[in-house]
Amino acid sequence: MPTATYEELLIEAVPQVIETEKQYREIGKRFGDLVGKGRARSTSETKLMRLLGLLIQDYDRRHALPPDDSTPAEILQFLIEQPGRSPSDLLPIFGQRSHVNEALNGKRKISAEQARKLGELFSVKPGLFI
Repeated sequence: MPTATYEELLIEAVPQVIETEKQYREIGKRFGDLVGKGRARSTSETKLMRLLGLLIQDYDRRHALPPDDSTPAEILQFLIEQPGRSPSDLLPIFGQRSHVNEALNGKRKISAEQARKLGELFSVKPGLFI
């Protein structure tokens, strides 16, 4: 059975920058299948596997939380820097633009109620902000 060329594999896989969890799972499954082939993998499949690995690594880097020793302000800054987010998203939680800026700069403590709302907004544990 002839092996597919790299170009044919690219057409089949349609690799792209991962933006959603669904894409992440689909590309992760394809990557896992290729890894599982081990030595039976063709050179073209290895090239595709390496490309998919880079796409997964990029997504993980963009969506990972900062280190555990980060301050609540650093975590909030990190989360607000994600694509599609802006400080104005925090206005309903903090009420005033100056309060948003103070929270982002670590000059304003985040209350338990604000932490709960931030946890809901970002789908993370509220304890990160206290």
